[in-house]
Amino acid sequence: MQTIDISKNLKEIKDTFLNPECLLVAVSKTKPISAIQEAYEAGIRDFGENKVQEITDKAPSLPEDIRWHMIGHLQRNKVKYIVPFIHLIHSVDSFRLLKQINKEAEKINKTIHCLLQVHIAKEGTKFGWNKEELNEFLLGDEIKTMHNIRIMGLMGMATNTANKEIIKEEFRTLKTLFEALKTQSLPEIVEMKEISMGMSGDYLLAQQEGSTMVRIGSAIFGSRNYN
Repeated sequence: MQTIDISKNLKEIKDTFLNPECLLVAVSKTKPISAIQEAYEAGIRDFGENKVQEITDKAPSLPEDIRWHMIGHLQRNKVKYIVPFIHLIHSVDSFRLLKQINKEAEKINKTIHCLLQVHIAKEGTKFGWNKEELNEFLLGDEIKTMHNIRIMGLMGMATNTANKEIIKEEFRTLKTLFEALKTQSLPEIVEMKEISMGMSGDYLLAQQEGSTMVRIGSAIFGSRNYN
């Protein structure tokens, strides 16, 4: 069995970065605590997980200064389990989910940082807001009732395709929307600082199109075993 050299992989990835300011979120889903610890020792502090249970299982055994990112589809009934220690929720794909996050955060008197996930892919299996829903919500009245969230920006997932032009076009769509929203008179709880796009196969394209954080898993930790 081939041994994965995590610190070497991290160095090679960082050496290719077009924007050194872009945050690398190491996606540790399905990976053991030992692999996360190795990446931590190589200097990584931001880790992304797809499932609530993986975060709640792993976090107690790992250093407290790790910043946990929820990047997968989040069910409303699972929100309460991660609000005590989550750093950033990338995958806020609906108003109902945002409302639930606000409600659970209010219970423990905490402000939760969120990104709104926009549906940019051609695939119907991806989640997210469309442009009209986003504008209506951000410029409407309902957002004014949310005092325990802070919207830091947008997140998007490109179509799973080898066609780079399609991927670039989708990333560009998200960046254009991001820039357009920044010109609006948005509520105080909206900062529009971050744009989370790009994964192991397309993070360089994402950086070309203005990504401020990339979510990289298999290029760091090796391919996943879902069994």
